[in-house]
Amino acid sequence: MEVRERFEHVLESGEIILGYVAGKSFEQYAVDRMLRDAVERRFGMIGEALREAARVDATVPERITRFREIVDFRNVLVYDYATIYDEGVWRIVQNHLPRLLAEVRAVLER
Repeated sequence: MEVRERFEHVLESGEIILGYVAGKSFEQYAVDRMLRDAVERRFGMIGEALREAARVDATVPERITRFREIVDFRNVLVYDYATIYDEGVWRIVQNHLPRLLAEVRAVLER
């Protein structure tokens, strides 16, 4: 699978996450187990897609701000799930996901 397709997966999952949480408060997110599971699953897909893209193209980490943290977050979601804090995931959705999506869109437009 080529890098472009991986970036498209990142964009798709990120947009889906934003759709899931649209109009929701943190309090609604925190009490909705299915919503949290869905958001975390999509973040796992984002991290995996970026990790795989970097295996194909060594310049990927340079093009994505906080690349290492995103991949590490995926690893926490998969392997260390007991340490996941809803507040932290919510902050990522609100503060970091929009920037990631903007960067991915810019890469795809090239």
